[in-house]
Amino acid sequence: MMSTQMDVFRFVTAQLPSAPARVLEVGCGDGRLARALDDLGYRVVAIDPAAPEGAIFYAVSLEEFHDPARFDAVVASRSLHHIHDLAGALSKLRRLLVPGGRLILVEHAFERFDESTAGWYLDKRRSNGPHAPRSPQACLAEWEADHAGLHSYSAMRRELDLGFRERWFSWTPSLYLEVGEALEQEERSLIEAGSIQATGFLYVGELSSSPAC
Repeated sequence: MMSTQMDVFRFVTAQLPSAPARVLEVGCGDGRLARALDDLGYRVVAIDPAAPEGAIFYAVSLEEFHDPARFDAVVASRSLHHIHDLAGALSKLRRLLVPGGRLILVEHAFERFDESTAGWYLDKRRSNGPHAPRSPQACLAEWEADHAGLHSYSAMRRELDLGFRERWFSWTPSLYLEVGEALEQEERSLIEAGSIQATGFLYVGELSSSPAC
C-alpha cells in the first residue's frame, strides 16, 4: 500500500473489533483495503458498483445490496458523501449491523474550505501546473461547483447522531491528496496552528440501542 492507503488501513484496523469479525466495506474502489483486511482474517464483504473480481467483492451499490447476516462493523472511506439518499443509507447500515456494531468513516468536510484554506491550496496547485484558478475567490467558486450535490459534514453528522453514539472523532488534512502526498505534514501543521481549516474527518460510531426515528 502507498502511504495514504496505509494510514487508512492503520486507522481502520485500530478501530475494528478483533478478527474474525464480519466487516462490510462500502465503496471499496480497487479493493486494496478489503484484501488487506481479508488477509488479517476478517470475514470481509466489499461492495462497489465498480468492484473488482474476487470472492469477497460484489459489484452492487449499497441500495442494491442484501445480506441475511449482520456485520460487526461497516467501513466507508470517502464514499458516504456521494450516496444520494443519506438518511436511507444510514438507516440501512444500522439494520446491517449487530447490536453495538461499529461504523468507521474516513470522510470529507468540504464546506470548511474557506478563503485562507483556498489560498494555501491554490498556491500548491500552481506549483504543480499551470491550470489553476486566478485567485482564492475563483478557487472557492470552483470548489463549490465541484462539490455541488454532495453531502456536507453537517448533513452527515446530523444523520449519524440520530442512530450512532460517537466512539472517536478527529479532524484531518485531506487537500494533500489532490496537491501531493508530500504536503500532508505541512497541511496538518497549518491546521494545528489555526492557519487553514481541516477538510477531512475520521469518525467511529457505535450503533445506538434505540436509534431515533
